[in-house]
Amino acid sequence: MLETLLTTGAGALSATAGVVVGGIVTRRAQDRQWLRDKQLDAYKELFTHYARFTMILRRAHADRSGWDYDWGEWSASPMRASLVAPAGITHEIQAFGLAINSFLDVVGRDARTDPLTSEEFEAAREAPAAAQVRLVNAIRRSLNGAEKELPFGIGG
Repeated sequence: MLETLLTTGAGALSATAGVVVGGIVTRRAQDRQWLRDKQLDAYKELFTHYARFTMILRRAHADRSGWDYDWGEWSASPMRASLVAPAGITHEIQAFGLAINSFLDVVGRDARTDPLTSEEFEAAREAPAAAQVRLVNAIRRSLNGAEKELPFGIGG
């Protein structure tokens, strides 16, 4: 009888341990998936702002027209991305932001009275475009190390 009781107890203990370990493993997988989803949302928002204000500025200079943008939202998007990004990505986000600042120093002037030519605009966009490629490639590596690097930028 003692042998049956010990066998039953050991079986129950093993089953309980399996449930606990399974719960921990499942929770970790869910946490990783949640973080990955949040990272992708933040990166998407960052690049959406970049593409949007670049197009607004490009059109303003080409059309010699005024422009406006919600710079508060742009400024918040790198901060939001850095909340969920791995450390290596935050360094690239910072470098991207600095390149954007130098771009805005050149193209942020009044396009109605002092427009840039398309060549001048593209020259000003070189640094942020290069920083964008570095950031995209760092993000691709962090999400899936098997992804090959892109040699060029897309959008923006």
